[in-house]
Amino acid sequence: MRVRFWKRTKTDRPPASTLVPPEGVALTLPIAGVGVRFSAQLIDIILTAIAATCLVILLALINLTTPQTLMAIAALLFFLIRVPYYVLAELAWNGQTLGKRLMKIKVVSHDGGPLTARALVLRNLMKEAEIFLPGTLLLTLDSATPLASLAAFAWVAMSLMIPLFNRYRRRLGDMMAGTHVIHLPVPVLLKDLASETVATGTPRKKFVFLSHQLDHYGAFELQTLETLLRGQNTPSGAEAAHQRNATLEAIVEKIRKKIGYAAPVPPVDRLPFLQAFYNAQREHLEQRQLFGDKRENKHYAQSGEEK
Repeated sequence: MRVRFWKRTKTDRPPASTLVPPEGVALTLPIAGVGVRFSAQLIDIILTAIAATCLVILLALINLTTPQTLMAIAALLFFLIRVPYYVLAELAWNGQTLGKRLMKIKVVSHDGGPLTARALVLRNLMKEAEIFLPGTLLLTLDSATPLASLAAFAWVAMSLMIPLFNRYRRRLGDMMAGTHVIHLPVPVLLKDLASETVATGTPRKKFVFLSHQLDHYGAFELQTLETLLRGQNTPSGAEAAHQRNATLEAIVEKIRKKIGYAAPVPPVDRLPFLQAFYNAQREHLEQRQLFGDKRENKHYAQSGEEK
């Protein structure tokens, strides 16, 4: 048995915002950059530092600490607040802390599955080893220990530079936990297709559909037709236009055959025919409360049962 190995070329690699889970279906996700992640981290650090400072002040007011142990207690409280905060917030808010919510980013699993407590604990404990522990050492060391200070500085610098040199902007904790940080998708409300077809002058009266003809299709087919009609506005080349015309012809003929529409549809009228059929089908379903906002009894429309 011969095993072939080949070098993966740049054209074989997915773009920086595309993740490929084990199922092989590419997921397009907007990867969060270093700047927005740093801003979210800074917000979280400020919040946890304020909470730790308040506790230290409270302990000092009730004489439970001394000036000699104040810094050690403050560092310990900062750690005890920081780690549970990150883990519990990302568990409760589906991969977000307060800082991430403000910056509109979130943590997701690399394989597309749900986030696990193990992954979140691992990535946040690694954050301690990557940044906070050496950063604390860097702040507490003095000039008497230059080698230790240099080592701590080099470790922090290396940890901060790792996301700059990998395509998914992952730090060590993300690599070990199998996570990514992405921008939240921005919802876009598309224009009403029925209003668009009327505004463009589609002759609705040219094609008339009877009620029994519209009973052949439902909401699923209507949504599929809407997706097809919205795709007509995308720019394409000659080959794609030929393929689109062939698709329109096949769909028009299938609809005509199924609903018993006897009149032929010339090629120039195929798209207006589908737009008119979409408008009529949508109006028909909305009248029967099978489509749109008011769908309270859609599952019982045929049987006449009450909900």
